[in-house]
Amino acid sequence: MIIPELPPLPLLVATLAVALTAGLARGFSGFGSALIFIPLASAALGPQMAAATLVVVDNVTTLPLLPAAWRRANRKDVGALAAGALVGTPIGTWLLLRMDPVALRWGMCVLVVAMLVLLASGWRFRGKPALPLSLGVGLTSGFCSGASQMGGPPVVAYWLGGTTPMVEVRANIVLYFAASGLISTTAYLLGGVLDSRAVILAGMVLPVYALGVWGGARLFGLASEASFRRACFMLIALAALLGLPLWDHLR
Repeated sequence: MIIPELPPLPLLVATLAVALTAGLARGFSGFGSALIFIPLASAALGPQMAAATLVVVDNVTTLPLLPAAWRRANRKDVGALAAGALVGTPIGTWLLLRMDPVALRWGMCVLVVAMLVLLASGWRFRGKPALPLSLGVGLTSGFCSGASQMGGPPVVAYWLGGTTPMVEVRANIVLYFAASGLISTTAYLLGGVLDSRAVILAGMVLPVYALGVWGGARLFGLASEASFRRACFMLIALAALLGLPLWDHLR
């Protein structure tokens, strides 16, 4: 049996540290893990390996949340976004496979900044969900997920601003991301992005990420939600800055 070659130890340690930080952000604020993990992990592993690792980790860590989400979610609304993601994800995956890695990392960092501005602005969609708009949001989210696993902010902004009860909104988000993760996994398998090396690396990252999520949830009660969200915004901005190819000569 041939064991796939893993990244050098310094890069592996750096990836685990980033996973812990991303997990902490997810645990205490409920968002931001991909926006932190992808730019920095892409610098260490390359964009394809970073995206493939995260999709496995996310799929596994959300499994315990699915039964409750299935019961509480508006499955019709979730299905509309998932249908859009079914179209957008393969397009984003094609870009991940075809684009120059350095150029893609630049694009990812720009995308992180754009997503950060959207989240920090407090803007939310205030209208009622409609099928054409849901399909468009799902397509956009799917494209971002396929290219970089950063498809969360459009969906969060779309669903959080309406009159839907928060319990249902949270269930919708959990169920949609599970469906999106399955679509991304399929696209990555067909495209050759998700291979045995990515699965082994994800198995190493998963416990550290899960520990971060647990720790972040425990720390949430020590400060206000606003303080934690500001800390997350700063971490995301720092990740976008440090993930730039400008610093490659220093590594």
